[in-house]
Amino acid sequence: MENLKLNEDLKARSKRFSLDIFRFYDLLPKTEQSRIIGKQLIRCASSVGANTRSAFRGRSTKEFVAKLGIVVEEADESCFWLELVDELSLVKDNDKVKRLLKEAEELTAIFNSIKYKYKK
Repeated sequence: MENLKLNEDLKARSKRFSLDIFRFYDLLPKTEQSRIIGKQLIRCASSVGANTRSAFRGRSTKEFVAKLGIVVEEADESCFWLELVDELSLVKDNDKVKRLLKEAEELTAIFNSIKYKYKK
């Protein structure tokens, strides 16, 4: 909460993740199955960015921790939808899916760690 450089880095990283998911959506096939998964993925990934921004504007530690809890949930949900994309082989560029999944997992771990540090 107090490290301004880290806060800005995490806000930028979570926003970049959201943007990458929006771009990734265009790679999905134009099927009903992909549309449903893609829209769910966009919702949770964009929530990661939006709630990260909101968390660092929190008025109290309690509010900060609560918002980080949402970030963790949404980042983990992003992992779920990306795993489905991967396991259903919905895109040809499997490396892209793996990179996005790795980023979602890292964001989940980072924000979960920060949340528990301040939850004490």
